[in-house]
Amino acid sequence: VQLQASGGGSAQAGDSLRLSCATSGRTFSGYDVGWFRQAPGKEREFVAAIRKNGSNTYYTNTVRGRFTISRDNAKTTVYLQMNGLKPEDTAVYYCAAGARIILSNIQNPRAYDYWGQGTLVTVSS
Repeated sequence: VQLQASGGGSAQAGDSLRLSCATSGRTFSGYDVGWFRQAPGKEREFVAAIRKNGSNTYYTNTVRGRFTISRDNAKTTVYLQMNGLKPEDTAVYYCAAGARIILSNIQNPRAYDYWGQGTLVTVSS
């Protein structure tokens, strides 16, 4: 599975951006997909995840209510709609996919098998 993240850019606080994670392969619907981010000097952290069929979504507390993860299995794409952006959302955002991720590992980057190259989001105040 190859992942291609896009949609990053510069934004002002309060603005919105939508990230896309496009995948190749006909088995995309068989993977859970997560978004992670890494700010300069910090560890990679979990942002959001969505189950294979879109039935369940998960968010870290700092983005819940502002970000929405969704997927279109027909288009083999996962989206991260980011509203109400804050300067602390500034980071490189990565999408990742995993075939069998138990709930307790949904926020663990090591549970994901495939990673995209990242897209930079910069939010200024």
